[in-house]
Parts: sequence; C-alpha cells; structure tokens
Amino acid sequence: MRLRMPQRGDHVVLHELVADPAVHRYLWPQPDDPLTDMFSRTLRAAGSWQLYGYGLFLAYERASGSFVGQMGVFHSWRGFGQGMDDVPEAGWIVAREHWGKGYAGEAMRAVLEWFDQAHGRSDARPDGQERPKGKQRIVCMIDPANTASVALALRLGFVRYASRQTGEADEVDLFERLG
Repeated sequence: MRLRMPQRGDHVVLHELVADPAVHRYLWPQPDDPLTDMFSRTLRAAGSWQLYGYGLFLAYERASGSFVGQMGVFHSWRGFGQGMDDVPEAGWIVAREHWGKGYAGEAMRAVLEWFDQAHGRSDARPDGQERPKGKQRIVCMIDPANTASVALALRLGFVRYASRQTGEADEVDLFERLG
C-alpha cells in the first residue's frame, strides 16, 4: 500500500470512486452534486494538512498502482455536537474492487500509528522531562448498515458511544478511540 497526501485534481479520481452506488450509499451527507462535493472534500483534506498537520491520504496498491481509496485522520467540525466538533476524525472510503482485501485496515493501522507518534498528547513531568506521547481522542461516524466498516472500527480500537439522525430516516453510529 502506498499512501500520498492530496493533490490538485484529486477530486476527479474521488468522484469516480463515489460514482459507484455501492460505495456512495454509506457517505453522509448525500451530495446533490458529487463532483462539487468531491472538490470540496479534496480542499478540506488539503486544509486539514495545512492547518493541523494531518489529513486524508489517497491510497494505491504498491504493485499495480491501482487506486484503492481515500483514508486517514482529518480535522472535523460536523456542526452537530455530540463530541464530533473540532476533533480528529478517522475515515475511509474504499473502491468496491478492493473490498475484502484488508487494505483499509492495513492503511488505517499505519495512519493511526503515525498519528499517535506525531500528534499524540504529551505531558511535561515536574522535572521538565516529557512523558511518552499518548493517544488523543479520535472519532468516526459510520452507517450501522456498513457492517464491514463497523467491524474495522472495532478492530482499530474504536467504541460506539452514540447515534445521530442525519436526515429524515438516516442514522449514523458515532465511535471514538480514547487516549
């Protein structure tokens, strides 16, 4: 697996990713214009890197170069409280042809390990020495019908802490990984 930071023009490959209804069905909010939405998501991903030092990656198979999806930890502000505002949020979107290959788990384990090292909490001891960095809280939200993503979140150490109505009939489960 090869991970890279977002680049100009990535909204096109991301639009192709979510053009598959099976991939798109679990994304929230559901956009009126997927190309414009992917452009906005690409800008948000780049902005998270610029402002916070972490964000979403684009993932590719190392051997074939095939695009796998978008995954990582980005800075989020969902606007609905419940611990989902102004926090690091994990997310992954995988192309259908790569479902079941373990790529999301492989990439997210690497991302979370890097995130903990680079952005974990550290406390200064009374003698001025820093303690080893610990994990900081990271959240994610998943449609409960997306059982593969729920299972992955649990394997990554996330626990469900609430649910949230996202529309008239849609609901997502909120997960957190605590430090």
